Amino acid sequence: MSFRPVVPTGGLAGWAFLNKTRERQEASFVKSAVVKNDLDYFRQNFGAITSTEELVKDRRSFRVILSAYGLEDDINNRAFIRKIIDDGVDDRKALANRLTDKRYKALAQDLQFLAPGSKLDAPEGLKDRIVTQFQTRGFERAVGEQNQDMRMAMALQRELPDLVQGFTSENAQWFAVLGNTPLRKVMETALGLPKEFGALDVDQQVTRLKSAVTRRFNVSNLQDLSQPENMEKLVKRYLVMSQIKEMQASMSPASIALELLRR
Repeated sequence: MSFRPVVPTGGLAGWAFLNKTRERQEASFVKSAVVKNDLDYFRQNFGAITSTEELVKDRRSFRVILSAYGLEDDINNRAFIRKIIDDGVDDRKALANRLTDKRYKALAQDLQFLAPGSKLDAPEGLKDRIVTQFQTRGFERAVGEQNQDMRMAMALQRELPDLVQGFTSENAQWFAVLGNTPLRKVMETALGLPKEFGALDVDQQVTRLKSAVTRRFNVSNLQDLSQPENMEKLVKRYLVMSQIKEMQASMSPASIALELLRR
């Protein structure tokens, strides 16, 4: 039987409970039989994989790796993932470089030693890093099966600081947020951006996003927003706004306004 995190309620109360019990719950998740068996298998077999063809044929190791990069939904897209890795990241026209979702680029960069003709070695510590990422994302995914908003909030805490460190250009950071599904969803919901926002030109989206972040959180860049105290404000705002969106179908406008005032 797989591990099921305890998330007794949603919103701010659920978030407070999850933060209080997270360390203990995540440790239990890592020790669960399903996770332990998958990782034992991966540790034993990853070193014997020498090509993308071997990787996609070893479905169990393939699933662990994809899950570590948040790409578990691509488990049956073997030809696509092979193309991602085989193209590498050096050529601007490589598939991973042309995709908005930069998880594919991270995958291609780390596994380019498996591409045909590659003379590269596996990055130092890659196996251990994949194990850690698999555990972290796996716990988030398990939490998401109980409450998707909690999963999004956890993803924000993990990914926003990494994104800021990974892009030196401020504009590149904003574009990367728009290309990151969890971060984009959190931002759009927390800032109350309308559905029409996604139809804007990407430069206009960045302008609107910057303005909304400055107005709501009194910061002008993602470096400042990624500081723990500001991220916590962003998370709480996201959880509140997400709950309000869920209530809109069953509440009158006056009730929604009253709920907002109470926050």
